[in-house]
Amino acid sequence: MKKNRKFIVAVTVLGVIAIALVLTNSKSTFKRELSDFTVDDTSNVTKIFMSDKNNNNLTLTRVQPGKWLVSNKYPGSKANIELLLGTMMGLQVKETVPKAALDYVIKDLATISVKVEIYQWKYRINLFDFIRLFPHEKLTKVYYVGGPIQSNRGSYMIMEHSSVPFVVYLPGLRGFVTPIYSPIEKYWRDYSIFKKSIQQIESVRMDFPSEPGSSFELKNDANMNMRFISLADNQQVPMFDTLKVMNFLASFRNINFEALLNDMETRRKDSILAMTPYCIISLTDTGHTTQSIKIYRKGASPGEMDDFGIPAPYDMDRLYALVNDGKDFTFIQYFVFDKILRPKSFFLKKQELKKK
Repeated sequence: MKKNRKFIVAVTVLGVIAIALVLTNSKSTFKRELSDFTVDDTSNVTKIFMSDKNNNNLTLTRVQPGKWLVSNKYPGSKANIELLLGTMMGLQVKETVPKAALDYVIKDLATISVKVEIYQWKYRINLFDFIRLFPHEKLTKVYYVGGPIQSNRGSYMIMEHSSVPFVVYLPGLRGFVTPIYSPIEKYWRDYSIFKKSIQQIESVRMDFPSEPGSSFELKNDANMNMRFISLADNQQVPMFDTLKVMNFLASFRNINFEALLNDMETRRKDSILAMTPYCIISLTDTGHTTQSIKIYRKGASPGEMDDFGIPAPYDMDRLYALVNDGKDFTFIQYFVFDKILRPKSFFLKKQELKKK
């Protein structure tokens, strides 16, 4: 009998403790949710939507591990998206907003903030991460990112449906996180033009419209059997520098543009595109898909000199390029493109040059 009484008392005590813990956790959970900006596991983030008060908005969608799409149209920048995910995982709350600044901050968040929606892969049944059933995409967080605090060492943020804003910061960042949450599409795009290994290249055609004698095509046949064709007479060149050709093809692994110029004034852009292209590059991969870009010279700035101190007719650092099937007008750098902007003569051996 005594044993039964002890058992009943023990169960009752444990029950009271359990109820107290539940009630305590419920209260603390409510408070934590108001400031819970951190994403503990970004590996299961499937989608991020951002929008501002100027009608800028975009969606970043994970299509496979390490690969994202921007607004379901463009490949995403791996570095920029990893920075965003790292920020979401590392955010910490510094403090609540002081009462004296509360009205100002609320107004600031209502007028210039960026809305952030985070979607994650979740399971309707998840027992200790061991038994996981019924996966689905779920909207897990919605919050607003405002401007920086006065010291620039934090940003104002507030959860949706909350009236309590916080100062949030990223440890190790000597600044504020607001610029990382940009709803401007172009900042999230991958700026790659060509990203092909030698093994993925079937052919590369280099057309120099103003210098047809410099134009050529390289064909990478089976077993890495290279054929070099002069486009001026459509004749195969028997003697060419194989090492230079291999280095040339290897350079197409990482060719990027510097900046998007799609917002350039229409008349000015049309004037540039009406000029004869300096070079047209066409790369066909082993899947028989062809990428072509058109490159245009950029006029030199007033007073710009070449390496010999002579007034330069063209910009010595940058050119214009029409890429992505003509959809994007861009800046490109000689620093990046010099290794592929090679004329036919660069590859010819002395015997062939003597014939010319």
